[in-house]
Amino acid sequence: MRSRDSIFRTCLRGIYSCSWKRSQDSTQKCVYCWFSFLSLVSILTLGWMYICFVAYNDHNDVNWMAFNSLSVWVNWYMIVIILSAVLATYCLLLLVLSLVHISIKEPLALHWLHKVLLFVGLVIVGLGISGMSFEWKQEWSTIYLSLQATAPFLHLGAVVALTIISWLVFQSYYRARRTVSKIFIIGVFMAILVVVFLSPLLIRSPCLTERLPPKPSLVGHRGAPVLAPENTIMSFNNSVECGVIAFETDVQLSKDMVPFLMHDHGSKFLVRTTNVDAMFPNRTNNTSKDFTWEELQTLNAGEWFVKTNPFWSLSFISEKDKALAREQSVPSLKQLLDMAKEHNISLIFDLKNDDDDCNSTVMPILESGISQNLIWWLPSRCRQFVKKHAPGFRQVYSNFSSVENDAGRFLNVKYNAMSTEDISISRSYNVTVNMWGVNERWLFSLLWCAGASSVTTNTCHLLKDMSQPDWHLAPYVYRIIWITADAVSLLVMIILFFVQGKARNQIFVLESERTVPLLNF
Repeated sequence: MRSRDSIFRTCLRGIYSCSWKRSQDSTQKCVYCWFSFLSLVSILTLGWMYICFVAYNDHNDVNWMAFNSLSVWVNWYMIVIILSAVLATYCLLLLVLSLVHISIKEPLALHWLHKVLLFVGLVIVGLGISGMSFEWKQEWSTIYLSLQATAPFLHLGAVVALTIISWLVFQSYYRARRTVSKIFIIGVFMAILVVVFLSPLLIRSPCLTERLPPKPSLVGHRGAPVLAPENTIMSFNNSVECGVIAFETDVQLSKDMVPFLMHDHGSKFLVRTTNVDAMFPNRTNNTSKDFTWEELQTLNAGEWFVKTNPFWSLSFISEKDKALAREQSVPSLKQLLDMAKEHNISLIFDLKNDDDDCNSTVMPILESGISQNLIWWLPSRCRQFVKKHAPGFRQVYSNFSSVENDAGRFLNVKYNAMSTEDISISRSYNVTVNMWGVNERWLFSLLWCAGASSVTTNTCHLLKDMSQPDWHLAPYVYRIIWITADAVSLLVMIILFFVQGKARNQIFVLESERTVPLLNF
Protein backbone atom coordinates (compact mmCIF):
# COMPACT_ATOMS: atom_id res chain seq x y z
CA MET A 1 0.00 0.00 0.00
CA ARG A 2 1.38 3.46 -0.88
CA SER A 3 2.33 5.75 2.00
CA ARG A 4 -0.42 8.21 1.03
CA ASP A 5 -2.97 5.44 1.46
CA SER A 6 -1.61 4.04 4.72
CA ILE A 7 -4.05 2.98 7.42
CA PHE A 8 -2.98 5.93 9.56
CA ARG A 9 -3.71 8.50 6.84
CA THR A 10 -6.95 6.77 5.87
CA CYS A 11 -8.22 6.87 9.49
CA LEU A 12 -7.26 10.53 9.82
CA ARG A 13 -9.16 11.40 6.65
CA GLY A 14 -12.15 9.36 7.78
CA ILE A 15 -12.41 11.15 11.12
CA TYR A 16 -11.66 14.67 9.91
CA SER A 17 -13.34 14.78 6.51
CA CYS A 18 -15.57 11.64 6.64
CA SER A 19 -13.92 10.54 3.40
CA TRP A 20 -11.68 7.51 3.12
CA LYS A 21 -10.11 8.62 -0.15
CA ARG A 22 -7.60 11.42 -0.48
CA SER A 23 -9.00 14.54 -2.09
CA GLN A 24 -7.58 15.16 -5.55
CA ASP A 25 -8.13 18.89 -5.18
CA SER A 26 -5.11 20.08 -3.22
CA THR A 27 -6.17 23.71 -3.54
CA GLN A 28 -9.53 23.54 -1.81
CA LYS A 29 -11.08 26.90 -1.09
CA CYS A 30 -11.21 28.30 2.45
CA VAL A 31 -9.55 25.27 4.09
CA TYR A 32 -7.31 27.53 6.15
CA CYS A 33 -10.26 29.78 6.95
CA TRP A 34 -11.98 26.76 8.46
CA PHE A 35 -8.77 25.86 10.28
CA SER A 36 -8.67 29.39 11.73
CA PHE A 37 -12.32 29.09 12.72
CA LEU A 38 -11.64 25.73 14.37
CA SER A 39 -8.71 27.26 16.28
CA LEU A 40 -10.88 30.16 17.43
CA VAL A 41 -13.72 27.93 18.64
CA SER A 42 -11.25 25.61 20.39
CA ILE A 43 -9.70 28.52 22.28
CA LEU A 44 -13.14 29.89 23.20
CA THR A 45 -14.47 26.53 24.41
CA LEU A 46 -11.30 25.97 26.43
CA GLY A 47 -11.71 29.43 27.96
CA TRP A 48 -15.38 28.72 28.71
CA MET A 49 -14.39 25.44 30.34
CA TYR A 50 -11.95 27.36 32.53
CA ILE A 51 -14.71 29.80 33.49
CA CYS A 52 -17.05 26.92 34.38
CA PHE A 53 -14.48 25.27 36.63
CA VAL A 54 -13.63 28.54 38.36
CA ALA A 55 -17.30 29.45 38.84
CA TYR A 56 -17.96 26.00 40.34
CA ASN A 57 -17.22 27.62 43.70
CA ASP A 58 -20.60 29.35 43.32
CA HIS A 59 -22.49 26.63 41.46
CA ASN A 60 -25.14 26.55 44.17
CA ASP A 61 -26.12 30.11 43.17
CA VAL A 62 -27.01 28.90 39.67
CA ASN A 63 -29.04 26.02 41.05
CA TRP A 64 -30.80 28.43 43.39
CA MET A 65 -31.70 30.84 40.56
CA ALA A 66 -33.04 27.93 38.52
CA PHE A 67 -35.09 26.73 41.50
CA ASN A 68 -36.65 30.17 41.91
CA SER A 69 -37.80 30.01 38.29
CA LEU A 70 -38.71 26.33 37.98
CA SER A 71 -39.48 25.32 41.59
CA VAL A 72 -37.48 22.13 40.95
CA TRP A 73 -34.15 21.52 42.66
CA VAL A 74 -31.70 19.96 40.18
CA ASN A 75 -27.94 20.31 39.96
CA TRP A 76 -28.21 22.32 36.76
CA TYR A 77 -24.66 23.58 37.03
CA MET A 78 -23.24 20.07 36.89
CA ILE A 79 -25.20 19.49 33.68
CA VAL A 80 -23.72 22.68 32.20
CA ILE A 81 -20.18 21.75 33.18
CA ILE A 82 -20.49 18.23 31.71
CA LEU A 83 -21.82 19.58 28.41
CA SER A 84 -19.06 22.19 28.34
CA ALA A 85 -16.40 19.55 28.97
CA VAL A 86 -17.73 17.40 26.12
CA LEU A 87 -17.75 20.40 23.77
CA ALA A 88 -14.21 21.49 24.71
CA THR A 89 -12.86 17.94 24.33
CA TYR A 90 -14.48 17.58 20.89
CA CYS A 91 -13.04 20.89 19.63
CA LEU A 92 -9.55 20.22 20.99
CA LEU A 93 -9.42 16.72 19.48
CA LEU A 94 -10.51 18.14 16.13
CA LEU A 95 -7.81 20.82 16.39
CA VAL A 96 -5.14 18.20 17.14
CA LEU A 97 -6.28 16.18 14.12
CA SER A 98 -6.01 19.27 11.92
CA LEU A 99 -2.46 19.94 13.15
CA VAL A 100 -1.53 16.36 12.34
CA HIS A 101 -3.01 16.83 8.86
CA ILE A 102 -0.85 19.91 8.33
CA SER A 103 2.25 18.08 9.59
CA ILE A 104 1.88 15.18 7.13
CA LYS A 105 0.66 17.39 4.24
CA GLU A 106 -2.84 15.93 4.21
CA PRO A 107 -5.60 18.22 2.81
CA LEU A 108 -7.72 19.97 5.45
CA ALA A 109 -11.08 18.87 4.08
CA LEU A 110 -13.23 19.49 7.16
CA HIS A 111 -16.59 17.70 6.84
CA TRP A 112 -19.77 19.80 6.87
CA LEU A 113 -21.02 18.03 10.01
CA HIS A 114 -17.96 19.20 11.94
CA LYS A 115 -18.56 22.73 10.63
CA VAL A 116 -22.14 22.68 11.87
CA LEU A 117 -21.09 21.37 15.30
CA LEU A 118 -18.42 24.06 15.55
CA PHE A 119 -21.05 26.73 14.88
CA VAL A 120 -23.25 25.14 17.54
CA GLY A 121 -20.32 25.20 19.96
CA LEU A 122 -19.68 28.87 19.21
CA VAL A 123 -23.33 29.69 19.87
CA ILE A 124 -23.31 27.76 23.17
CA VAL A 125 -20.21 29.58 24.37
CA GLY A 126 -21.65 32.90 23.26
CA LEU A 127 -24.89 32.25 25.14
CA GLY A 128 -22.98 31.16 28.23
CA ILE A 129 -20.81 34.28 28.29
CA SER A 130 -23.80 36.54 27.56
CA GLY A 131 -25.85 34.87 30.29
CA MET A 132 -23.07 35.35 32.80
CA SER A 133 -22.59 38.98 31.78
CA PHE A 134 -26.27 39.84 32.21
CA GLU A 135 -27.44 37.54 35.02
CA TRP A 136 -24.29 36.71 36.98
CA LYS A 137 -21.91 39.57 36.22
CA GLN A 138 -20.32 39.51 39.69
CA GLU A 139 -18.74 36.21 38.70
CA TRP A 140 -16.31 38.07 36.43
CA SER A 141 -14.64 39.27 39.64
CA THR A 142 -14.14 35.62 40.54
CA ILE A 143 -12.52 34.98 37.14
CA TYR A 144 -10.13 37.85 37.80
CA LEU A 145 -9.30 36.45 41.24
CA SER A 146 -8.69 33.02 39.74
CA LEU A 147 -6.04 34.44 37.42
CA GLN A 148 -4.07 35.49 40.49
CA ALA A 149 -4.07 31.84 41.51
CA THR A 150 -3.52 30.26 38.09
CA ALA A 151 -1.57 32.82 36.03
CA PRO A 152 1.90 31.35 36.80
CA PHE A 153 0.71 27.92 35.68
CA LEU A 154 -1.12 29.30 32.64
CA HIS A 155 2.11 31.00 31.63
CA LEU A 156 4.10 27.76 31.90
CA GLY A 157 1.38 25.90 29.98
CA ALA A 158 1.41 28.52 27.23
CA VAL A 159 5.21 28.26 26.97
CA VAL A 160 5.03 24.48 26.60
CA ALA A 161 2.22 24.75 24.02
CA LEU A 162 4.13 27.30 21.94
CA THR A 163 7.25 25.15 22.06
CA ILE A 164 5.31 22.17 20.69
CA ILE A 165 3.48 24.20 18.04
CA SER A 166 6.70 25.88 16.91
CA TRP A 167 7.58 22.72 14.94
CA LEU A 168 4.54 23.23 12.71
CA VAL A 169 5.13 26.99 12.50
CA PHE A 170 8.71 26.50 11.30
CA GLN A 171 7.53 23.81 8.90
CA SER A 172 5.02 26.24 7.40
CA TYR A 173 7.73 28.90 7.25
CA TYR A 174 10.05 26.73 5.15
CA ARG A 175 7.20 25.52 2.96
CA ALA A 176 6.10 29.08 2.12
CA ARG A 177 7.34 30.15 -1.30
CA ARG A 178 6.83 33.90 -1.05
CA THR A 179 8.98 36.13 1.17
CA VAL A 180 5.91 38.04 2.36
CA SER A 181 4.36 34.81 3.60
CA LYS A 182 7.54 33.86 5.45
CA ILE A 183 7.73 37.27 7.12
CA PHE A 184 4.05 37.10 8.13
CA ILE A 185 4.35 33.61 9.63
CA ILE A 186 7.48 34.29 11.64
CA GLY A 187 6.37 37.83 12.58
CA VAL A 188 3.03 36.74 14.07
CA PHE A 189 4.66 33.85 15.91
CA MET A 190 7.40 36.08 17.35
CA ALA A 191 4.82 38.64 18.52
CA ILE A 192 2.87 35.92 20.35
CA LEU A 193 6.12 34.58 21.76
CA VAL A 194 7.15 37.95 23.19
CA VAL A 195 3.72 38.46 24.81
CA VAL A 196 3.76 35.02 26.44
CA PHE A 197 7.42 35.17 27.53
CA LEU A 198 6.98 38.59 29.18
CA SER A 199 3.48 38.05 30.60
CA PRO A 200 4.81 37.29 34.14
CA LEU A 201 5.67 40.99 34.36
CA LEU A 202 1.91 41.57 34.73
CA ILE A 203 1.25 38.77 37.23
CA ARG A 204 0.28 40.04 40.68
CA SER A 205 -0.55 37.23 43.09
CA PRO A 206 -0.64 37.37 46.90
CA CYS A 207 0.81 33.84 46.86
CA LEU A 208 4.07 35.24 45.52
CA THR A 209 5.17 36.23 49.00
CA GLU A 210 8.08 35.85 51.37
CA ARG A 211 5.87 35.56 54.44
CA LEU A 212 2.70 33.48 54.65
CA PRO A 213 -0.11 34.82 56.92
CA PRO A 214 -1.85 32.51 59.44
CA LYS A 215 -4.42 30.09 58.11
CA PRO A 216 -7.94 31.60 58.02
CA SER A 217 -10.41 30.18 60.51
CA LEU A 218 -13.52 28.40 59.26
CA VAL A 219 -17.15 29.45 59.67
CA GLY A 220 -19.76 26.77 58.92
CA HIS A 221 -22.21 28.10 56.31
CA ARG A 222 -25.58 26.76 57.50
CA GLY A 223 -23.48 24.12 59.24
CA ALA A 224 -21.82 21.64 56.89
CA PRO A 225 -24.42 21.47 54.06
CA VAL A 226 -22.35 19.15 51.89
CA LEU A 227 -22.48 16.45 54.58
CA ALA A 228 -25.96 17.04 56.04
CA PRO A 229 -29.16 19.00 55.36
CA GLU A 230 -28.48 22.71 55.69
CA ASN A 231 -29.58 24.57 58.84
CA THR A 232 -30.23 21.39 60.81
CA ILE A 233 -28.73 20.20 64.08
CA MET A 234 -26.96 17.39 62.22
CA SER A 235 -25.36 19.91 59.87
CA PHE A 236 -24.09 22.08 62.71
CA ASN A 237 -22.79 19.02 64.59
CA ASN A 238 -20.76 18.09 61.52
CA SER A 239 -19.32 21.59 61.36
CA VAL A 240 -18.23 21.29 65.00
CA GLU A 241 -16.14 18.29 63.93
CA CYS A 242 -14.49 20.56 61.34
CA GLY A 243 -13.28 22.87 64.10
CA VAL A 244 -15.28 25.92 62.98
CA ILE A 245 -15.06 29.05 65.10
CA ALA A 246 -18.60 30.16 64.24
CA PHE A 247 -21.94 28.94 62.94
CA GLU A 248 -23.52 30.94 60.10
CA THR A 249 -27.29 30.62 59.77
CA ASP A 250 -30.54 32.40 58.89
CA VAL A 251 -33.23 33.33 61.41
CA GLN A 252 -36.95 33.82 60.81
CA LEU A 253 -39.91 34.30 63.13
CA SER A 254 -42.91 32.02 63.24
CA LYS A 255 -46.50 33.17 63.62
CA ASP A 256 -46.17 32.90 67.40
CA MET A 257 -42.81 34.81 67.32
CA VAL A 258 -40.49 31.86 67.86
CA PRO A 259 -37.12 32.37 66.08
CA PHE A 260 -36.22 29.37 63.92
CA LEU A 261 -33.57 28.51 61.30
CA MET A 262 -34.43 28.61 57.61
CA HIS A 263 -32.64 30.20 54.66
CA ASP A 264 -35.43 30.44 52.07
CA HIS A 265 -37.93 33.19 52.85
CA GLY A 266 -41.04 34.82 51.47
CA SER A 267 -43.65 32.68 49.74
CA LYS A 268 -42.74 29.03 49.16
CA PHE A 269 -40.01 29.36 51.81
CA LEU A 270 -40.52 25.73 52.92
CA VAL A 271 -40.80 24.10 49.50
CA ARG A 272 -37.12 23.38 48.81
CA THR A 273 -35.99 21.96 52.14
CA THR A 274 -39.07 20.45 53.80
CA ASN A 275 -42.08 18.23 53.04
CA VAL A 276 -44.55 21.10 53.40
CA ASP A 277 -46.32 20.00 50.20
CA ALA A 278 -47.23 16.70 51.90
CA MET A 279 -48.01 18.07 55.38
CA PHE A 280 -49.75 21.29 54.39
CA PRO A 281 -50.58 20.95 50.68
CA ASN A 282 -52.76 24.07 50.63
CA ARG A 283 -50.18 26.29 52.31
CA THR A 284 -47.04 25.82 50.20
CA ASN A 285 -47.14 29.47 49.07
CA ASN A 286 -47.42 30.88 52.58
CA THR A 287 -44.75 32.84 54.46
CA SER A 288 -43.15 32.16 57.81
CA LYS A 289 -45.69 34.34 59.63
CA ASP A 290 -48.42 31.88 58.55
CA PHE A 291 -46.95 28.90 60.46
CA THR A 292 -46.81 28.39 64.21
CA TRP A 293 -43.73 26.85 65.77
CA GLU A 294 -45.74 23.73 66.58
CA GLU A 295 -46.63 23.34 62.90
CA LEU A 296 -43.04 23.88 61.78
CA GLN A 297 -41.87 21.14 64.14
CA THR A 298 -44.02 18.61 62.30
CA LEU A 299 -42.07 19.11 59.06
CA ASN A 300 -39.24 16.89 57.86
CA ALA A 301 -36.18 19.01 56.96
CA GLY A 302 -33.82 16.25 55.83
CA GLU A 303 -35.51 13.90 53.37
CA TRP A 304 -35.01 16.43 50.52
CA PHE A 305 -31.23 16.23 51.02
CA VAL A 306 -31.14 12.47 50.42
CA LYS A 307 -33.54 12.66 47.48
CA THR A 308 -31.94 15.55 45.56
CA ASN A 309 -28.27 15.07 46.54
CA PRO A 310 -27.66 18.82 46.05
CA PHE A 311 -23.85 18.63 46.25
CA TRP A 312 -23.40 15.15 44.72
CA SER A 313 -21.91 14.06 48.02
CA LEU A 314 -24.14 11.15 49.09
CA SER A 315 -21.63 8.58 47.82
CA PHE A 316 -19.27 9.75 50.59
CA ILE A 317 -21.91 9.59 53.32
CA SER A 318 -22.56 6.42 55.30
CA GLU A 319 -25.95 4.72 55.38
CA LYS A 320 -26.19 5.54 59.07
CA ASP A 321 -25.74 9.25 58.37
CA LYS A 322 -28.23 9.11 55.50
CA ALA A 323 -30.80 7.63 57.89
CA LEU A 324 -30.02 10.36 60.42
CA ALA A 325 -30.36 13.02 57.72
CA ARG A 326 -33.85 11.76 56.86
CA GLU A 327 -34.95 12.38 60.47
CA GLN A 328 -33.92 16.04 60.70
CA SER A 329 -36.47 18.68 61.62
CA VAL A 330 -36.57 22.48 61.55
CA PRO A 331 -34.51 23.69 64.54
CA SER A 332 -35.17 26.73 66.68
CA LEU A 333 -32.62 29.46 67.35
CA LYS A 334 -32.57 28.36 71.01
CA GLN A 335 -31.35 24.89 70.02
CA LEU A 336 -28.45 26.36 68.08
CA LEU A 337 -27.64 28.80 70.89
CA ASP A 338 -27.41 25.90 73.33
CA MET A 339 -25.03 24.08 70.98
CA ALA A 340 -22.90 27.20 70.45
CA LYS A 341 -22.76 27.78 74.21
CA GLU A 342 -21.76 24.15 74.85
CA HIS A 343 -18.89 24.23 72.34
CA ASN A 344 -17.91 27.89 72.87
CA ILE A 345 -18.57 28.64 69.19
CA SER A 346 -19.66 32.02 67.87
CA LEU A 347 -22.88 32.64 65.96
CA ILE A 348 -23.51 34.91 62.97
CA PHE A 349 -26.84 35.12 61.18
CA ASP A 350 -29.09 37.03 58.79
CA LEU A 351 -32.63 38.05 59.72
CA LYS A 352 -34.97 37.00 56.92
CA ASN A 353 -38.19 38.65 58.15
CA ASP A 354 -39.07 41.96 56.53
CA ASP A 355 -40.26 43.63 59.73
CA ASP A 356 -38.08 45.27 62.37
CA ASP A 357 -39.04 43.11 65.33
CA CYS A 358 -35.53 42.97 66.79
CA ASN A 359 -36.70 42.29 70.33
CA SER A 360 -38.08 38.85 69.40
CA THR A 361 -34.63 37.77 68.25
CA VAL A 362 -32.33 39.60 70.64
CA MET A 363 -34.12 38.68 73.86
CA PRO A 364 -34.02 34.89 73.30
CA ILE A 365 -30.28 35.24 72.74
CA LEU A 366 -29.81 37.11 76.02
CA GLU A 367 -32.05 34.66 77.87
CA SER A 368 -30.03 31.68 76.62
CA GLY A 369 -27.10 32.73 78.80
CA ILE A 370 -24.57 32.56 75.94
CA SER A 371 -21.60 34.89 76.28
CA GLN A 372 -22.42 38.08 74.39
CA ASN A 373 -19.02 38.23 72.69
CA LEU A 374 -19.88 34.99 70.88
CA ILE A 375 -22.66 36.75 68.95
CA TRP A 376 -21.48 38.40 65.72
CA TRP A 377 -24.30 40.83 64.97
CA LEU A 378 -24.71 41.32 61.21
CA PRO A 379 -28.22 42.79 60.49
CA SER A 380 -27.80 46.54 60.06
CA ARG A 381 -31.46 47.45 60.69
CA CYS A 382 -31.30 46.38 64.34
CA ARG A 383 -27.81 47.68 65.08
CA GLN A 384 -28.80 50.61 67.29
CA PHE A 385 -31.26 48.46 69.25
CA VAL A 386 -28.56 45.84 69.80
CA LYS A 387 -25.95 48.38 70.90
CA LYS A 388 -28.37 49.59 73.55
CA HIS A 389 -29.67 46.24 74.87
CA ALA A 390 -26.75 43.92 74.11
CA PRO A 391 -23.56 46.01 74.08
CA GLY A 392 -21.40 42.88 74.31
CA PHE A 393 -22.40 41.64 70.84
CA ARG A 394 -19.65 41.86 68.27
CA GLN A 395 -20.74 44.32 65.59
CA VAL A 396 -20.12 43.01 62.06
CA TYR A 397 -20.32 45.17 58.92
CA SER A 398 -20.83 44.32 55.26
CA ASN A 399 -18.66 47.05 53.71
CA PHE A 400 -15.55 48.99 54.58
CA SER A 401 -17.24 52.41 54.58
CA SER A 402 -19.60 51.25 57.35
CA VAL A 403 -16.61 50.00 59.33
CA GLU A 404 -14.94 53.42 59.04
CA ASN A 405 -18.09 55.38 59.88
CA ASP A 406 -18.88 53.27 62.95
CA ALA A 407 -15.28 52.64 64.06
CA GLY A 408 -15.89 48.93 63.64
CA ARG A 409 -13.35 46.14 63.74
CA PHE A 410 -15.09 43.27 61.91
CA LEU A 411 -15.87 43.05 58.21
CA ASN A 412 -18.00 40.31 56.60
CA VAL A 413 -18.11 40.44 52.77
CA LYS A 414 -18.43 38.10 49.82
CA TYR A 415 -15.03 36.84 48.69
CA ASN A 416 -15.16 38.71 45.35
CA ALA A 417 -16.35 42.02 46.81
CA MET A 418 -12.81 42.98 47.87
CA SER A 419 -9.51 42.73 46.07
CA THR A 420 -6.68 40.81 47.67
CA GLU A 421 -4.86 44.13 48.08
CA ASP A 422 -7.83 45.56 50.03
CA ILE A 423 -7.78 42.55 52.34
CA SER A 424 -4.16 43.25 53.21
CA ILE A 425 -4.93 46.95 53.74
CA SER A 426 -7.84 46.11 56.05
CA ARG A 427 -5.63 43.91 58.17
CA SER A 428 -3.10 46.73 58.45
CA TYR A 429 -5.91 48.78 60.05
CA ASN A 430 -6.58 45.91 62.52
CA VAL A 431 -9.89 45.09 60.83
CA THR A 432 -10.79 41.40 60.99
CA VAL A 433 -11.98 40.24 57.56
CA ASN A 434 -14.34 37.29 57.10
CA MET A 435 -14.96 36.27 53.47
CA TRP A 436 -18.12 34.31 52.76
CA GLY A 437 -18.87 31.92 49.92
CA VAL A 438 -15.45 30.21 49.88
CA ASN A 439 -15.79 26.54 48.92
CA GLU A 440 -12.88 25.59 46.66
CA ARG A 441 -9.26 24.91 47.64
CA TRP A 442 -7.77 27.33 45.10
CA LEU A 443 -9.91 30.20 46.41
CA PHE A 444 -9.22 29.37 50.04
CA SER A 445 -5.49 29.22 49.22
CA LEU A 446 -5.59 32.63 47.51
CA LEU A 447 -7.44 34.30 50.39
CA TRP A 448 -5.07 32.63 52.84
CA CYS A 449 -2.13 34.23 51.04
CA ALA A 450 -3.96 37.56 50.97
CA GLY A 451 -4.44 37.50 54.75
CA ALA A 452 -8.17 36.83 55.27
CA SER A 453 -8.93 36.20 58.95
CA SER A 454 -11.69 33.65 58.35
CA VAL A 455 -13.93 32.27 55.61
CA THR A 456 -17.53 31.09 55.59
CA THR A 457 -17.72 27.81 53.71
CA ASN A 458 -19.94 24.90 52.68
CA THR A 459 -16.92 22.59 52.56
CA CYS A 460 -15.31 22.81 55.98
CA HIS A 461 -14.51 19.08 55.75
CA LEU A 462 -12.20 19.78 52.78
CA LEU A 463 -10.52 22.92 54.06
CA LYS A 464 -9.90 21.86 57.66
CA ASP A 465 -7.04 19.52 56.76
CA MET A 466 -5.09 22.02 54.64
CA SER A 467 -1.81 22.76 56.38
CA GLN A 468 -0.69 25.27 53.73
CA PRO A 469 -2.04 26.87 50.55
CA ASP A 470 -2.02 24.81 47.37
CA TRP A 471 1.02 26.86 46.33
CA HIS A 472 3.03 29.85 47.41
CA LEU A 473 6.48 30.95 46.31
CA ALA A 474 8.99 33.60 47.19
CA PRO A 475 9.06 36.15 44.33
CA TYR A 476 12.72 35.46 43.51
CA VAL A 477 12.01 31.71 43.22
CA TYR A 478 9.22 32.38 40.73
CA ARG A 479 11.49 34.68 38.72
CA ILE A 480 14.01 31.86 38.43
CA ILE A 481 11.32 29.43 37.27
CA TRP A 482 9.93 31.98 34.80
CA ILE A 483 13.27 32.90 33.22
CA THR A 484 14.44 29.27 33.11
CA ALA A 485 11.24 28.12 31.40
CA ASP A 486 11.46 30.91 28.81
CA ALA A 487 15.13 30.27 28.17
CA VAL A 488 14.72 26.50 27.74
CA SER A 489 11.74 27.04 25.44
CA LEU A 490 13.65 29.53 23.32
CA LEU A 491 16.65 27.20 23.06
CA VAL A 492 14.44 24.29 21.98
CA MET A 493 12.73 26.49 19.39
CA ILE A 494 16.07 27.60 17.93
CA ILE A 495 17.16 23.97 17.64
CA LEU A 496 13.86 23.02 15.98
CA PHE A 497 14.18 25.94 13.56
CA PHE A 498 17.62 24.86 12.33
CA VAL A 499 16.65 21.17 12.29
CA GLN A 500 13.68 22.04 10.10
CA GLY A 501 15.91 24.13 7.84
CA LYS A 502 18.49 21.37 7.49
CA ALA A 503 15.80 18.78 6.73
CA ARG A 504 14.26 21.10 4.16
CA ASN A 505 17.63 21.61 2.46
CA GLN A 506 18.20 17.86 2.30
CA ILE A 507 14.81 17.36 0.65
CA PHE A 508 15.64 20.10 -1.86
CA VAL A 509 18.99 18.48 -2.70
CA LEU A 510 17.40 15.05 -3.20
CA GLU A 511 14.74 16.52 -5.47
CA SER A 512 17.44 18.32 -7.45
CA GLU A 513 19.48 15.14 -7.86
CA ARG A 514 16.43 13.34 -9.27
CA THR A 515 15.67 16.20 -11.64
CA VAL A 516 19.19 16.77 -13.08
CA PRO A 517 19.65 13.24 -14.64
CA LEU A 518 16.26 13.59 -16.33
CA LEU A 519 17.33 16.89 -17.89
CA ASN A 520 20.68 15.41 -19.07
CA PHE A 521 18.88 12.50 -20.61
